[in-house]
Amino acid sequence: MDDKFLGPYEPAHTESRIYEAWEKSGYFNPDNLPEELLAHNGKPFTIVMPPPNANGNLHAGHALFIALEDLFTRFRRMQGYRALWIPGADHAGFETQVVYEKKLEKEGRSRFSMDPKDLYGEILAFTLMNKKNMEGQVRALGASCDWSREKFTLDPDVIERVQQTFVKMHDDGLVYRGKRTVNWCPKHQTSLSDVETESVEETTPFYTFKYGPFDIGTVRPETKFGDKYVVMHPDDARYAEYKHGDKLTVEWINGPIEATIIKDEAVEMDFGTGVMTITPWHSQIDFEIAKRHGLDMEQIIDWRGKLLPIAGEFEGMKITEARAKIVEKLASKGLVVSTDEKYTNVVKRCYKCATMIEPQIKDQWFVTMAPLAKMALDAADRKELTFIPEYQEKVFRYWMENALDWNISRQIVWGIQIPAWFRNRNTDTEEIVASLQKPSGDGWEKDTDTFDTWFSSGQWPLITTGFPDGKDATHYPTDVMESGYDLVFKWIPRMIIFGLYLGKKTPFHTIYLHGLVNDANGKKMSKSKGNVINPLDLTDKFGTDALRMGLIVGNTPGTDLALREDKIKGYKNFANKLWNISRFVLTETEGADLSVPLTSVDQELRAELDALIADVTKDLEEYRVYLAAEKIYHYAWHRLADDILETSKPILTGSDAAARASRQNLLRSLLADVLKLLHPFMPFVTEEIWASLMPNQGLLMVTKWPSTKA
Repeated sequence: MDDKFLGPYEPAHTESRIYEAWEKSGYFNPDNLPEELLAHNGKPFTIVMPPPNANGNLHAGHALFIALEDLFTRFRRMQGYRALWIPGADHAGFETQVVYEKKLEKEGRSRFSMDPKDLYGEILAFTLMNKKNMEGQVRALGASCDWSREKFTLDPDVIERVQQTFVKMHDDGLVYRGKRTVNWCPKHQTSLSDVETESVEETTPFYTFKYGPFDIGTVRPETKFGDKYVVMHPDDARYAEYKHGDKLTVEWINGPIEATIIKDEAVEMDFGTGVMTITPWHSQIDFEIAKRHGLDMEQIIDWRGKLLPIAGEFEGMKITEARAKIVEKLASKGLVVSTDEKYTNVVKRCYKCATMIEPQIKDQWFVTMAPLAKMALDAADRKELTFIPEYQEKVFRYWMENALDWNISRQIVWGIQIPAWFRNRNTDTEEIVASLQKPSGDGWEKDTDTFDTWFSSGQWPLITTGFPDGKDATHYPTDVMESGYDLVFKWIPRMIIFGLYLGKKTPFHTIYLHGLVNDANGKKMSKSKGNVINPLDLTDKFGTDALRMGLIVGNTPGTDLALREDKIKGYKNFANKLWNISRFVLTETEGADLSVPLTSVDQELRAELDALIADVTKDLEEYRVYLAAEKIYHYAWHRLADDILETSKPILTGSDAAARASRQNLLRSLLADVLKLLHPFMPFVTEEIWASLMPNQGLLMVTKWPSTKA
């Protein structure tokens, strides 16, 4: 027996050495797997890693997806599949620029005073540094991904492919440029897609104002300076005396204005008084009404969130400062009817800085979503997609059935530039060309906007496999997409849409969605709360295997997990228990004749484990990993250690040589298969024990999965 078993298991002494041996073996690359292993199956099994944002350290959510995806990969590899897990990193566009802007703020700098090329260069250096650090952290968590195939969303070939997709979609009529209402973040000076905003319920004063003969309600008096259209439902009998197009003069914030009556069915007759004024530039609903009737649209609030000259004496004021003063002025004119201070209103905020979103009209690039969303829904109808848990399919369908055209333009420097060119911009003779190359002729200027990150990461399965012409094209479609459930309406639909549009196939057949990892009290982790848990702090303290088991056992798909240190400590104790079991078996079976047949009693004990193998294998094949982990844990600790080893002691010291030899054979057999079953969950400690139990049989990671005899 090795001297290492004289003391307790020490993860810090083994993990880096073992990972180095795995990586050096080349077996993370399916092209290098032993033929005798592949002979059992040989089919491809592929996962593409959700690329972590290369702008900081890994967090607990990353540790969970690495534990799960590595588990899937190691299990299928041992089953003889050509298991490929493709790693990657995301430049993360807007999110990374936000992180870097915070760094600039601390240094007393601003991106708005920097040359765009200089800013891009600084963010690139920052990102590549973080990317390298992040890759080391992924390795530390035991990820058996093929680093030779790693992709970064700013690799030159990735940029070219993403830009080619845009040109193709433009040529196919699926991308257009239009002046529409967008979600504008005044702090970060960029438009955002709907999934990049958060709708928050807030208590906001609701004001009712006198507007000529009408009472109108609003939570945003700061937008009302340009209100010169009063809208009502054409069937509202209360206002039958007013005809569409009628004009009247009303006293308003900065004096009298001429108002025009508009009849439109968008007005809800049973909400408030059934009459409203509209601000087309700063409301999507108002914009649509104005478009239908060819009405004027005037900007009231600038891109920084301050009032424009139309506001008169309030010009230049931030809207939050101006609101109360505007109401005060209206009150001085006797135009305030009532104020409800407890009105509950849904407010859109930027998902990164919580700044209130200001709807603004801006020329942007949009993807026409209706035909693409239909493709995704049709694939779901054909049962080409399996959601785990099942109820997440309803969420996916809701977003596809109600898909809005997707704004893919971002007014930031960090990211993949949109391959579009303008000539005579913002004139009646404006020309626009979508092309990777500058068009011939003079006067062309390139679009400075960059793509929404989801536009590039939505093509991730296609990009990483190189489908249809790349060397790994046979790995497309991939098998399973494992991700957090919060991406079921963000990233998942976009991958499905691009997969069907560009690859004619769904990019994966199974979608496994894990929950969020919260703190020990079930609270969402955040830096402001001071409750962020660094997973590598836990691995330093308890070992990677303990963290992985703590993240998997009892963690049903789609359910949030409270990460408790005592739970992780419990699985460190389990690793030590497995170590002690192995020490006992190695000591008591040293020099044993393993060709001896098993007694009938030992055959029954062997059959019991065979039944467990069949059960656990079925659980893993059907992605019930949380159940499989618990079953193996209980067998190893309570059945093998507490029962079988204890009852073996008198047999191993007894006078019946045949019974002793049989039991020695059995114990080594049981331990070998327990190590195999546990390896996808706890790869480090099992590999370390395997080297002593089977010193001449190579690495456990490429050992055949135990057969299901039961």
